[in-house]
Amino acid sequence: MADIDGKSLALQMQEQLAQEVQSAVAAGKRPPHLVAVLVGENPASRTYVRNKMLACKRVGMTSQILALPNETAEEELLEHIRALNADASVDGFIVQLPLPSHIDSDKVLLHIAPEKDVDGFHPLNIGRMTLGLPSYVPATPWGITQMLLHYNIPTEGKQCVILGRSNIVGRPLSILLSQNAPYGNATVTVLHSRSRNVERHCREADILVAAIGKPHFVRADMVKEGAVVIDVGINKIPDPDAPKGYRIVGDVDYAAVKDKCSWITPVPGGVGPMTVTGLLYNTWKAYRREVYHSTPVGV
Repeated sequence: MADIDGKSLALQMQEQLAQEVQSAVAAGKRPPHLVAVLVGENPASRTYVRNKMLACKRVGMTSQILALPNETAEEELLEHIRALNADASVDGFIVQLPLPSHIDSDKVLLHIAPEKDVDGFHPLNIGRMTLGLPSYVPATPWGITQMLLHYNIPTEGKQCVILGRSNIVGRPLSILLSQNAPYGNATVTVLHSRSRNVERHCREADILVAAIGKPHFVRADMVKEGAVVIDVGINKIPDPDAPKGYRIVGDVDYAAVKDKCSWITPVPGGVGPMTVTGLLYNTWKAYRREVYHSTPVGV
């Protein structure tokens, strides 16, 4: 068994990106600019956004948090999005999910201009990704493909099982892994809440990706000997011995499963840091107009 060290890889890739940003600034261009829209006081969302802003600082990007109260009306949020769409100094922005229940998340995401949608959630960007065109790939699936490439984990012809069909992870990852690409050409099965024989499908997987948000859902008897296990889950479970009274675990029972795996991602320190890196790379793409070419770089 060997850990897939997402934290180390993320720092390595961020250092490479920092050098590119530094070169652009040295050439007289402004740094890339990312804005995060945060509605409400969700503690997890605040932590995620703070980590993203710290990563921006690490690579030399300008970042900004637009913090709005929980009672912000949907139309008011849409006005902020329209303003960000029109602001030429902003290369990309994200709206941190989940949003308060009185706001329609789908409606909000559809109002983000595709060229500034660095989360990669807009239908136009999902469509471009599906067709293999230049696009902003959702950050978590992107991070997983980069880990597979970096650690030379073969995917061609492999049986890949994904637990979870969310639009953020499961669905886009299933498309990427089945594409004719260095990280693709796998045979992909997506399991969800209505799937039957879940345990049997998992045991058949050469590569098992868990992204369902259920702590320790994947047990040792669900994993094939020598399988690669990618744990996307980030769950809090009570732990009276921990300083905060809880600890973070994944969707996989790491201690029980690790000795059966050829490779496995730990939680924390696996997929999470690569997700943040994916957002930075999408922002760099937006800054350089690699996907949409209507505005000169560094204006």
